[in-house]
Amino acid sequence: MYYALHAEEPQLPRKDQITYKDAGVDIDAGNRFVQMIKPLVKATNRPEVVTDIGGFGGLFSLANSKCEKPTLVASTDGVGTKLKVAFAMDKHDTVGIDLVAMCVNDIIVQGAEPLFFLDYLATGKLSPEKAVEILKGISDGCVQAGCALLGGETAEMPGMYGDGEYDLAGFTVGIVDNSRIIDGSTVTVGDKIIGLASTGLHSNGYSLARKVLFDRMGLTVSSQVEGLDATVGETLLTPTRIYVKSLLNILRNFQVKAMAHITGGGLVENIPRVLPKHCRAVIKRDAWPKPAIFEIIRAGGNIPEAEMFRVFNYGIGMVVIVPAKDVTEIMDRLSGMQETPYLIGEIEKCQDCAEQVELI
Repeated sequence: MYYALHAEEPQLPRKDQITYKDAGVDIDAGNRFVQMIKPLVKATNRPEVVTDIGGFGGLFSLANSKCEKPTLVASTDGVGTKLKVAFAMDKHDTVGIDLVAMCVNDIIVQGAEPLFFLDYLATGKLSPEKAVEILKGISDGCVQAGCALLGGETAEMPGMYGDGEYDLAGFTVGIVDNSRIIDGSTVTVGDKIIGLASTGLHSNGYSLARKVLFDRMGLTVSSQVEGLDATVGETLLTPTRIYVKSLLNILRNFQVKAMAHITGGGLVENIPRVLPKHCRAVIKRDAWPKPAIFEIIRAGGNIPEAEMFRVFNYGIGMVVIVPAKDVTEIMDRLSGMQETPYLIGEIEKCQDCAEQVELI
């Protein structure tokens, strides 16, 4: 659960005495932060949550699980150097959404419903107000994913981080019935590949994006660039899309053979992770429109298209592989849930092929 150091400072310290605050750790600020985030945590509660924040561990009951043979699925991730953009803009209310998204999107691909989430926030000097903004994003992400924010750790570590900087890590646990685990083993020739649109870069490739946009092109977070509807900084901070509720809806009524969260490595490295050895994905590279930010980065850095496909999601944040007979109905359902699906390819036979993804 959210942890705060508790210690009593001497009422009348002598000149040769120092306190924890003198060393750079403000216990009172930590305690104030915990009180400020209680409404944010409460907004994510599920009936299975047993404890309030403030304890040593978060309790979550599985007593009423409808799974006959429940299997827990866990994932952990961070936000990466996207945080550098948040620092530059002094905007911290969306990176928490990214943190949740990177974890829950990973476990939904196996058919798991996210149950709860925990976060780790580390900084050199705790600003309760800034930390609350971060937790607003985490809370928002949990609401979008339908999981409880069960707890977390806030660590104040003087000397470890630059002024105003911090790092984030997230952890999620979900549940799926053993008989409904999606592992890609049933994928076969003729299956169709649906791509769900991303909201931009999501949380991958920022080291390359920053090098091109800021170092090579000389832009700043406040720059306006033709083709973008917002500043460069605002565009880069667009939160990662959370696909959980839409995909859980699909899973209730349709057969889904495999899913892949398109993160670092892009389509060419993430799709093979869920394919049988005898199958390959043939992707039509022009089957969906690429968000303008990708072309700006590609042109600004003179980046080969193959490298763009390996580093970025390139406009597709999630891939869903389904039987050909269901593809139209599934895409209609996804569209009705405010997703933007594209039919981007199909599964073909792979016999001694060097790569399991072919871009045509």
